[in-house]
Amino acid sequence: MNDSRAQLVAMARANMAYVKSDTIPQEPDVYRVPVTNYYDRDRWAREMELVFRRLPLMLAMSTELKQPGDYKAMHAAGVPVLITRGHDGGVRAFLNICSHRGAVVVEEGLGSARRYACPYHAWTYDQTGALVGILSQKDFGDVDTSCLGLVALPVAERAGLIWVQLTAEPTVDVDTFLCGYDEMLAHFEFADWHVVSRRSIAGPNWKVAYDGYLDLYHLPILHKNTFGTSIPNRAYYNSWGPHQRVSGPNPKLLELEDQPEDTWPADRLIGGVWTIFPHISIAGFQAGGRGALISQLFPGDDPDSSVTVQTYVLDHEPDTEEREAAEKQADFLEYVVREEDYATGLRIQKAVKVTARPDFLFGRNEGGGHRFHGWVDRILATPTAELPSLFVRPTG
Repeated sequence: MNDSRAQLVAMARANMAYVKSDTIPQEPDVYRVPVTNYYDRDRWAREMELVFRRLPLMLAMSTELKQPGDYKAMHAAGVPVLITRGHDGGVRAFLNICSHRGAVVVEEGLGSARRYACPYHAWTYDQTGALVGILSQKDFGDVDTSCLGLVALPVAERAGLIWVQLTAEPTVDVDTFLCGYDEMLAHFEFADWHVVSRRSIAGPNWKVAYDGYLDLYHLPILHKNTFGTSIPNRAYYNSWGPHQRVSGPNPKLLELEDQPEDTWPADRLIGGVWTIFPHISIAGFQAGGRGALISQLFPGDDPDSSVTVQTYVLDHEPDTEEREAAEKQADFLEYVVREEDYATGLRIQKAVKVTARPDFLFGRNEGGGHRFHGWVDRILATPTAELPSLFVRPTG
């Protein structure tokens, strides 16, 4: 049994024990987060610079760039990014900014192309980011085109997912950053999955929004009219550096208890919500077959806003009936997040500025929030040269 599967089995055994004892692990004390952390503009600017522009961000799935020539253009935390799959099969990432006069080269979206022509003056780049064409070059003048390619960004592909760092100078490599978490995510086998649906949802401050992805405590209350009563509000957390898995005590796992561990199906072992710091949530569903909702949470243009991109994927190419079922599930999940989670979060965003209370409280049962906010604080306090030392692969 490989190490990552052994971890999944150990987590399943622990989950069974919590089911039997009717307990969950708890933090030593209640955790306090200053309410100003959710709206102070100076802090928000530091988060953009020191969190979102220093750490690798999961910006794409491998399945979105399956074939040589495929690309994805997007904005991430205010930065225009172009991700490409070259004809050598490799993935590259660039600032999606023309070297001539700063125009965005490729319009946001997915596509396939051998070359990318700037819409302003038609300067043209190939899949490696090299500048290969200058309009009316004899009139423009002599320039060294080898120095004028698209600015490359650090990029890595792991577990069927693609990470990009938004600054050209790497601060921490993706393997150090992931602390072995990619080996756990590899059990989803995302590289062969298929995108069914994608939609965007406006939300509150990115931390208000992200708190909800780590929180099962609210489910039977906020989601009482949708799905919350079918899921326990008690959480069991596992962490790999800043990345976390949250799951509730699951009585169905007891069906596996007396079976040989090497026969336990992987898809039974990877339930719950898998979060990738600082902005990704992965949750499994069964509509249309084995599926998952990948939520990419990006800060907005100010401390009070964010945008979440929801991508619903299936582990197989769906037929018409399966696709309809999956799209119906995606519609439902969009409704839940938009009308319940983020509608509440937007009201919180207004309330934090006038509350007489100095802190928000995270209970002993809300350990995911303890770790998330603690990691944000540590990263903000850590100089770039020391950043890699924060990320330690768990042992045991």
